[in-house]
Amino acid sequence: MYDTQAQVDSLIKELEVTHMPKTKYAYATFKGTKIVNAQSVEMPDQGVLQFHIGHRFGRVNSGAYNFFGLDEATIRIGLDYGISKWLSVGVGRSKIQKAYDGYFKAKLLRQSIGEKKIPFTVVLYSTVAINTERIPVQDFEMKFKHKLVYTTQLLVARKLNEIFSLQIMPSYTHKNLVVSADLENDLFALGTAARAKLTKRIALTAEYFALMPGPTADITDNALSLGFDIETGGHVFQLHLTNSPGMIDAQFIPSTVGKWSKGDIIFGFNISRVFTIVKNKSLRKK
Repeated sequence: MYDTQAQVDSLIKELEVTHMPKTKYAYATFKGTKIVNAQSVEMPDQGVLQFHIGHRFGRVNSGAYNFFGLDEATIRIGLDYGISKWLSVGVGRSKIQKAYDGYFKAKLLRQSIGEKKIPFTVVLYSTVAINTERIPVQDFEMKFKHKLVYTTQLLVARKLNEIFSLQIMPSYTHKNLVVSADLENDLFALGTAARAKLTKRIALTAEYFALMPGPTADITDNALSLGFDIETGGHVFQLHLTNSPGMIDAQFIPSTVGKWSKGDIIFGFNISRVFTIVKNKSLRKK
């Protein structure tokens, strides 16, 4: 005889497993690991090396003689690597201040629905930059520690739907040395960013960093940038307009002085290319 009750119980279990809501994670909240100047919650995949170039021309209001800024150029070259699904590191070198920077990004939460419901993706981002430009300073011995600037951010993003994504970036910057005793060593800012997807491979982006009131905020301007992202296979090409020539946090958050209202607008672009260094065996198909 067949155990009818056992068969029924087995069938119920199968149905429960079949209908159990699976966890689905948000992906491609932003096209690239950078929005314009700021970092996004995106990270290189595990075992993937990303080569990143940031390029800025001069200010548009510099006039026809300077070809509206195109005669000038600054650049940052960087490498980013995905150590794991939740951790990546990167290094870079900028022409401005001949600065070197290094960072890590750690994914704390990932937006998901289904069995596991998490409304936001949260990433901890921390970076340090060193200014290696040779600047003569009288009556003062410039030491290595004086050239360091630290920035820590909490990147909180939500993909609202297939078209819109938002991100906020509470930021803390510490300068070991400031040019005047009236200025702060510790600075706080709130960054916001948005992305609007136009087609499968094209999107509009925007980011804005507001410094908290204080002596530094009184003599600088908030960094505002608008972008246009184009994805072409392994490349992400980003065109943008910004009022900040600096491309690292130590430069554009506390030191932007350009005003959009006066035409202090800089045209630039970011381009990145990824290379798989270590293949993830779990993703191989046999």
